[in-house]
Amino acid sequence: MVIWHGESGRKPTGGKIQLARKKRKYELGREPVYPKMGEEKRATVKTKGGNEKIKLLSLSFVNVLDTKNKTAKKVKVLDVITNPANPDLARRKIITRGAIVNTELGKVRITSRPTQHGVANAVLFEQ
Repeated sequence: MVIWHGESGRKPTGGKIQLARKKRKYELGREPVYPKMGEEKRATVKTKGGNEKIKLLSLSFVNVLDTKNKTAKKVKVLDVITNPANPDLARRKIITRGAIVNTELGKVRITSRPTQHGVANAVLFEQ
């Protein structure tokens, strides 16, 4: 089955729409990537226009910004505490944007999108 980002064939009220054309190549989507804790792995994906996107498949380190000292450090990830996007993601140790992670420096919030940017950046919580 293909992931398709075109018209759904339904109105907001639930009524059917007779689609005027078939699916197009540029309307295709991809399976979501869920970056987990573990040895660092990346994958490159070709996108429209011959460009490339780097997806982070798993990570063990995160770039942490300390807003008080205005310094950034590369720190080891110890555990995923919560994930406001979905509680199930925290149970599965999946790191997405907004996830709260325990590191060697303390609790941090992930600010980058690891599957879109290929890197994990975070901001240290106030202590």
